[in-house]
Order: sequence, then C-alpha cells, then structure tokens
Amino acid sequence: MSLNHIRPWRNIYRRKSRQIMVGNVPVGGDAPISVQTMTNTLTTDAKATIAQIQAAADAGADIVRVSVPDVESSKALKQIVRESPVPIVADIHFHYKRGIEAAEAGAACLRINPGNIGDEKRVKEVIKAARDNNCSIRIGVNAGSLEKHLLDKYGEPCPDAMVESGLDHIKILQDNDFHEFKISCKASDVFMAAAAYQQLAEATDAPIHLGITEAGGLISGTVKSAIGMGNLLWMGIGDTIRVSLSADPVEEVKMGFEILKSLGLRHRGVNIISCPSCARQGFDVIKTVETLEKRLEHIKTPMSLSIIGCVVNGPGEALMTDVGFTGGGAGAGMVYLAGKQSHKLDNAKMVEHIVEQVEAHAAKLDAEAKAAEEA
Repeated sequence: MSLNHIRPWRNIYRRKSRQIMVGNVPVGGDAPISVQTMTNTLTTDAKATIAQIQAAADAGADIVRVSVPDVESSKALKQIVRESPVPIVADIHFHYKRGIEAAEAGAACLRINPGNIGDEKRVKEVIKAARDNNCSIRIGVNAGSLEKHLLDKYGEPCPDAMVESGLDHIKILQDNDFHEFKISCKASDVFMAAAAYQQLAEATDAPIHLGITEAGGLISGTVKSAIGMGNLLWMGIGDTIRVSLSADPVEEVKMGFEILKSLGLRHRGVNIISCPSCARQGFDVIKTVETLEKRLEHIKTPMSLSIIGCVVNGPGEALMTDVGFTGGGAGAGMVYLAGKQSHKLDNAKMVEHIVEQVEAHAAKLDAEAKAAEEA
C-alpha cells in the first residue's frame, strides 16, 4: 500500500518523457521503469546466450542486450530473438551493417554509439532498417568513446561533450522523421554521468536509459550505481536502467530492482527489512536472512518481511510489514502477520514457518489481484 498521499516527502515526481516501445515493453511516459542487463556469453553460442537470457528474465529482467560484433553473431541473433522470453536490444559498435542485420533478425531495439557508428550516411541506413523492421533505437553515448571532433573541442570527456554528442544524433534521427528512440549518457565517473544526465533531461523529452558504465565488481559497482542512478532517479530522471557490473547478469537485475525498490519506484518479490544484529539478538540474524533470501527468490509478488533480532525495533518494524519475526528470549520469538502479533514460535522452526507464511500471503495477494482483474 502506498502512503505517498499522506507522506508527501516520499513522493518522486518523474520527468515527463514521451513513450516508445522496445518490443512489447513500454519505455518512458507513465510506464514502470524497466530493468535491463546484458549477456556476456559469445553471441555465436546461441544456446548459452539463450540460457543466460532466460536466467535474467527469471530474475525479473524486462529487456536484455546482446552484443553483435560480427556476421556470425548476426546469424545467431535470429534464433536468440526467436527463443528469448524478453525483447532483445542488439549492441552495435563500429560496423553499421551489423545494425541493419540485427534489425532484419528481429531485434526489438538497436543500441548505436555515436562515437564509433560512422558518418551520417551510415546512420541513415541503420534508421531505415529500424523503421522497416519496427525496431526502436538507443543512442548510447559513452564518455570513453566520444567523437574526435568533440574531444578536440572540449579537450577531454566532459558532460557538455557527452550531451552535445547525444543531441547531434537525436537531430539526425529527427531529421529522418524517426522518433522511436531513447538515449543514454554513460560514464564510469559518477559526477560526470550525473551532470550529463541532468543536462540531457532538460534538453530532450526522449526516454532516458540510466547507467554508470564500467562501475566495477558486485559490491563496488553496486555502490557506485546506487549513488549515481539513485540520485538521478530521486530527481525523477530515468525510464529504464542497467546496473553495469563485472558479475553475473542475474546480479545486475537483482541490484537494479533493489535500487528501484529502495525508492519505491518498482516492487517485485520480498523486500526483507532486517537488523545488522548485535549482542541483543535472540537468534542468528545474519544467517537467517541469508537463508531466507535464497529460499524466497521464487516469490515474485511484492510484499515485505521484517527479520529483527530483538524487541528494541522489532515490534515497530513489524507494524509496517506483511510478515515479521522479532527475536525474544528462551529460544523463541514473536511472529507478526499484517502488522499484528500473531503467535510465538521456536527459533528452530523459524525459517520453514516464515517461508510458509510468505508463500501463503503471496498466494492470497495473487488471488486478490486476479479477482480484481476479472471483476
């Protein structure tokens, strides 16, 4: 249940952007912020790539990007698109013909990099292929691959250069009467990326794809992404996101949802509220939370669960969650359902019982949602 109507300080007013389609996924406008990732298998290995896409989709990915660096990858893309459960974005660099081939293979979107896709004539050919095949385009500006004339003009990568690059390519698309595009201005430097995105948000109504590129490993990359994208999302900027990590693409999807969930912008699965634990804990909080995170990965229904080690904050947190457990004494604690005390429970039975309670509540919510749709 949203409390924004009585707690205005929790509101995020999203930037008004026009909406495009990436396959069957709406991006921009009032559509939910979509979560993306990218495969890291060889695209020529269609079987491995499809398996990785499926794993990402199971984790909640709305869109998956696949690199198309050569002719062999273009050939494999047709099968990948056909068997993918989510829309595929073809990542195109250097060779504009790969963009044409990807559009013909059924890609839902083409990502082109202004810094290396080639001159305007080549871009026009990619635009024609996109239009002919009902394919959208992402203009993907990257601080690490800006056009030479912009580096000469500005002396180094900077927000002004990134935004100018993006707007130049927007103009090419618009001059060719093509409007099904979104745009990104990525950098590995959080300050540069944030400044570029803020300028970009004021300069165009195109949907914006957020990302801090080459952010790093699972922990450091998630922190950088959460700081950079989190602040932009809080400002209402961003229509689709990717957390770029040197990690399994599934982890990128998970972290993307965690960032959106923390801001109340997207809800999927169980949001676990847990304490860091201390000497007051009545059970092993850290081990319990680790176990529950794994045991509850299959739950897609948005709901909340509090796991608190003692009665200092436990009862208060449980008041605001669907299911809760607060540690007590003598090897037992209190189970809360819908914010109210329900029954005591031995710690030894805690994990299994909580999983049962969460699954039951998720089933109830799903049934209510289905009944509402049919009414």
